[in-house]
Amino acid sequence: MSVPMAPGLEADPDLTYADLVDLALPAQVVVRAEVRKAVRLKPEEAPGLPAGRARLYIEARTQALLIGENIGESIRFLADVPLDARGKPPKLNKLQVLVLARVVPERPGELQLVAPDAMLALTPAREATLRAILTETSRPDAPPVITALREALHVTGNLAGEGETQLFLGTATGAPVSISVLRRPGQPTTWGVSFTEIVDSSARPPLPATIAWYRLACGLPQRLPERANISATLADRRIAAEDYAQVLADLGPCARKRITR
Repeated sequence: MSVPMAPGLEADPDLTYADLVDLALPAQVVVRAEVRKAVRLKPEEAPGLPAGRARLYIEARTQALLIGENIGESIRFLADVPLDARGKPPKLNKLQVLVLARVVPERPGELQLVAPDAMLALTPAREATLRAILTETSRPDAPPVITALREALHVTGNLAGEGETQLFLGTATGAPVSISVLRRPGQPTTWGVSFTEIVDSSARPPLPATIAWYRLACGLPQRLPERANISATLADRRIAAEDYAQVLADLGPCARKRITR
């Protein structure tokens, strides 16, 4: 199952939404730049380099700063790139790139990529998605990191087939996050997520390819922990597990294409 992009965002053929969030979250600066110089390092200068890749020293000209403080007109950094069939690195001169990095203290213009492959070829879709990610994550009320599924409770309603499952999540900031799953006789099961202290039965699922979707799809455990299921009866615990499985199915997988080592 593939996860569609949020309205206004186009799919990336090489990187998933989760890949881009993984790179964007630790970045102090995200720069659109043009490569001016790329020099391949010798093997002894590139410890830990995976097979099939080359480590390059790159100088680039800043074109736009998506986030971060002013870093000047020229930037320098190391990046790992894949080799072609002949064992050669690609020609990068004048290539437009997106650089996701941290600033090296007391070295103006020198950056350290958040990952060896965090220099990305620029495409309009990729830049638009990154801008949307950075806008969402910079908000004070941005959805927090999910650290645990603390409690799951199903309560049966008065009518046959009626009931509600509430899932309470632990977060890195301590901010409350809850999911409500509603069952109504003769109607499809519905659910929603609330990022406030109010358990909102009218809440809706997050849009695909948003930070709220990423936090849930990439942060929830793949099955409901038994210790978290505090429903009163065996039947209620079974329904809570089914409702949780429905939430995961509706979210879709936290797919990634990057090969990390």
